Amino acid sequence: MGEEVSFTATGDSFITRRLPVEPSLEFEKVSKIILESDFRFTNFEMTTPEEDGIPSAVSGGTWARAKPEVVKDLKKYGFNCVAWANNHTLDYLYTGLSKTKKQLESADFIHAGAGENLAEASSPKYIETKAGRIALIAATSTFHETWIAGEQRKDLPGRPGVNGLRHISQFKVNENDLLVLKEVAKKVGINASRNLDILEGFLPKDKDGEVVFGHYRFVESSHSELKRILNKIDMDRIINTIHEAKRQADYVIVSLHSHEMQGEDKQLPADFIEEASRIFIDEGAHAVLGHGPHIVRGIEIYKKRPIFYSLGNFIFQNDTVEVLPSDFYEKYNLSKDSNVADGMDMRSKNNTIGLSVNPLVWESIIPCWKMKDGELTELILHPIDLGYQKKRYQKGWPVLSSEGKGLRNIQDLSKVYGTSIDIKNGIGVVKI
Repeated sequence: MGEEVSFTATGDSFITRRLPVEPSLEFEKVSKIILESDFRFTNFEMTTPEEDGIPSAVSGGTWARAKPEVVKDLKKYGFNCVAWANNHTLDYLYTGLSKTKKQLESADFIHAGAGENLAEASSPKYIETKAGRIALIAATSTFHETWIAGEQRKDLPGRPGVNGLRHISQFKVNENDLLVLKEVAKKVGINASRNLDILEGFLPKDKDGEVVFGHYRFVESSHSELKRILNKIDMDRIINTIHEAKRQADYVIVSLHSHEMQGEDKQLPADFIEEASRIFIDEGAHAVLGHGPHIVRGIEIYKKRPIFYSLGNFIFQNDTVEVLPSDFYEKYNLSKDSNVADGMDMRSKNNTIGLSVNPLVWESIIPCWKMKDGELTELILHPIDLGYQKKRYQKGWPVLSSEGKGLRNIQDLSKVYGTSIDIKNGIGVVKI
């Protein structure tokens, strides 16, 4: 581990359009930064199911689907590894997962976080570089409950899916509020079906002191708050994977996709995400790469190792998918004759609400850092702009930015973690 190793990571690559045949100067500048590092990462938030892909009844928001060729376009930027455990992995069900895996491997990507069963989805994947061997482990806390990969048994195969990190939301309320909830639940019968399932053995008994109200759990407390509790099975699995990887590689990197937040503020990660990220470092990971909310979050230097709570977007083109299933159109009360443009106009109320009009979505960073003997020695942040002011079919490609708006934002968000970032000549420099 004595040799210095360099790393570059980007956030969500929600790519639905092809790169121009002739590479632009802006593309070359971004690619040059990525290619300078040994470890070159992005989160692939897309599926490539080809023509026989069947859409799921639920999606991560927009049903993410693109032509298989976008995988090779992403490769042109210089990435050598991707995570693909996220809330879109099964937008096109098991066929979509299988076809996407095929395209990633065809493009020679090291990929982690999803697979044909839990063992494949959760296993570390290794990148061989001139400076050393690096392990990538990927998981997601944001996914439909049916999308988690299943473990194989001696008498049944496993289930395709993602390496999930589940949690339980527990609401703390005072004694009077708890009594009101009990009374309302009894009056309206909101727990009737659940109570019968418990009685007949289809569900385990509720924990002592816990009141279940529909899908929500409440406990008595002197103060009101939401407490999210990490799933022990999932945490143990990821920790065991870290323990394996640190004996098989010089460095271990954990990717964690998460939309969960504090209250209604997307810029603040949920409590359990902070908790899990620090535990991963405690157990041997050298960095945690967060992404998911489509905006940047703060950076924490924990035990001389970086935690990026969200890297924001790298490529973001969710308004230019070419097809959408009937479920999408029904959601917005659109007719069967409606098209994607109609759907996007309706969802955004003619470009007046949503992600397309939030400037934070279109300002991001590319962090580049170096480590030696397992500790951070340098971390710089390159600001990028994804074209906030452009039309929806033009925006979404990363361009190096000189304005520094994204840098100032992440500078402020990182202060709560005790991280100090200087901005020099349009580049962020983290004080180590």
